[in-house]
Amino acid sequence: MVVIHYTAMQTAQAAIDRLCDPVAEVSAHYVISETGQVTALVSEDMRAWHAGAGQWGRVGDVNSHSIGIELANAGPISSFPPFPEPQMTVLERLLGDILRRRRLIPPERVIGHSDMAPDRKADPGPKFDWRRLALGGLSVWAEPDLAESDLADPDLAEPDWDVFRQNATRFGYRASDQNDAASWQSVLEAFRMRFRPFALGALTAADVGLISALAQKYPCADVDLGGPKAIS
Repeated sequence: MVVIHYTAMQTAQAAIDRLCDPVAEVSAHYVISETGQVTALVSEDMRAWHAGAGQWGRVGDVNSHSIGIELANAGPISSFPPFPEPQMTVLERLLGDILRRRRLIPPERVIGHSDMAPDRKADPGPKFDWRRLALGGLSVWAEPDLAESDLADPDLAEPDWDVFRQNATRFGYRASDQNDAASWQSVLEAFRMRFRPFALGALTAADVGLISALAQKYPCADVDLGGPKAIS
């Protein structure tokens, strides 16, 4: 996988200093500044400490299965500023290079930190342009088949949490507690932040329809985690 983060610090250099501080016990493979300068901190073949607790699909140790990219962005400490064009352009170039070299990483496995840790993390946040990445074949997106006003029509199927949970799980999301409504609400909020930015309120038919479309088109494939293999 590739996991995209924001630094939630005032400058790229401040983030680099922290990521290189052994006391902090955090690291990432790359940092991209607001002006598009790339700093490589950890070899892609080495494990970096960027993801922490969380899961995507069957993968519970995301650090051991991912490349972490930090985007210099103040995030919540400065009202979630937009990501500058030079930064996005360089991110697209870096992601394209990674996906070309590492054929086992499909676009659907380029995710946000909030996707794999929905109850802990919000990065890269509501202003990150996932649709732009998807149009370049660097992540995935899904457009609703109906207008938002139509999807909210009470004559259409009622929003069903069971259907949402099943399809969110098929797509790759995991709740920290599968039986806890608050944990699934965190998954809904992470999903919306990425695919329906700024949507609020209770679960809607739009949410269910969109996650169902994503799960059908991009089911999260099982990953060989190195366990014993059956002998035929």
